[in-house]
Amino acid sequence: MQDRGGGIMKYVVLAVLALGLGVVGWRLLAPSPTGSDGARRDVVVPQLSAAASLGKEAYDGNCARCHGENAAGSGNGPPLVHDYYNPGHHADGAFHVAVARGVRQHHWNFGNMPPQSHVSEQQTRMIIRYVRELQEANGIRTRPH
Repeated sequence: MQDRGGGIMKYVVLAVLALGLGVVGWRLLAPSPTGSDGARRDVVVPQLSAAASLGKEAYDGNCARCHGENAAGSGNGPPLVHDYYNPGHHADGAFHVAVARGVRQHHWNFGNMPPQSHVSEQQTRMIIRYVRELQEANGIRTRPH
């Protein structure tokens, strides 16, 4: 009788191990919302306001090359749809300064961002509106720094 109980216990242990290995394997193989380059793979794009739609056009022409489609990041620059850039940590003024003067690398390993002197103040405002609407749609809200 005791031998039979030990045999069942072996099967229980094996089943738990198999389940654990299955979970680990699934987590390793399942698509991640962010890639190794920091780029998001799951950005929700909302119905944009008129200002944000104009901002998307300006963003696509000036920012997407580095910051990725829909501000999701790329191998060349960080995602702006990321909590690092919530309005409580990086207020709109920080984006204005980054565009006008450039910014030193501080959260990511993409290097310094050079000034974008070809982007006007008005375009910058619209781009920020676009990024903020994307952030809001993706659950990024103002949090204190």
